[in-house]
Amino acid sequence: MSYSKGQVVLMLSSDNRHSNSDILSILYRKKTKILLRRHVVLQWLFLRGKKLYYSLQRSTSDPDLFFSSSPTFKQVSKNLLHLHQMALVTTAEVCDANPQLIVSGELRALQPIFKIYGRRQVFSGPVVTLKVFEDNVLVREFLEEKGNGRVLVVDGGGSLRCAILGGNPVVQAQNNGWAGIVVNGCVRDVDEINGCDIGVRALASHPMKANKKGIGEKHVPITIAGTRICDGEWLYADTDGILISKMELCV
Repeated sequence: MSYSKGQVVLMLSSDNRHSNSDILSILYRKKTKILLRRHVVLQWLFLRGKKLYYSLQRSTSDPDLFFSSSPTFKQVSKNLLHLHQMALVTTAEVCDANPQLIVSGELRALQPIFKIYGRRQVFSGPVVTLKVFEDNVLVREFLEEKGNGRVLVVDGGGSLRCAILGGNPVVQAQNNGWAGIVVNGCVRDVDEINGCDIGVRALASHPMKANKKGIGEKHVPITIAGTRICDGEWLYADTDGILISKMELCV
């Protein structure tokens, strides 16, 4: 890869020599294109006046950037800190570091029954629960709201007879700032979903659409993949699996 004149490249080393404050001060001082990289985490940041346009790619095989926005510098500072932390800690490492939370049930792992969709393989956020069966009206209604970094977890009863999530709602969820969607059921429009900057987990894909009666329950405790999940808990997902925590973890 070649770099243009004036570009600053930072390699975040395994010994954490570059702190988040160091990175942010360099961003502010240089006012130029910055590349931050640690292992498979790649972030491009563009400073334009008082706003920072940034992208994140977490893939070793696909160099394309897939997340872009125009938040304020303060917002990017907070997001950058979170992304850097996520780069350092995997779900496996979280489990290894918190055996007491696993024993107490405060940290649970979902059974490995979900397939990975969407371009964001790593995501986390507070959980919003929904219970439906072969009906996607409430799913669409939720994703039309502002996500604010939340994760929608849908208990679709494990049905493999139709898809309760399709491409259009996922695009809308991406645009509304949802971090991810976990579906105990099927999705369709897989190519469209895989082009979206959002994390999606589902049992399988199915070409048939769901009913539209609007039947279901919002914000109720659900049990999927052998795990009880309550509204407001935290979900952490990566390529190793999905964790549910009663509280936000300090990773």
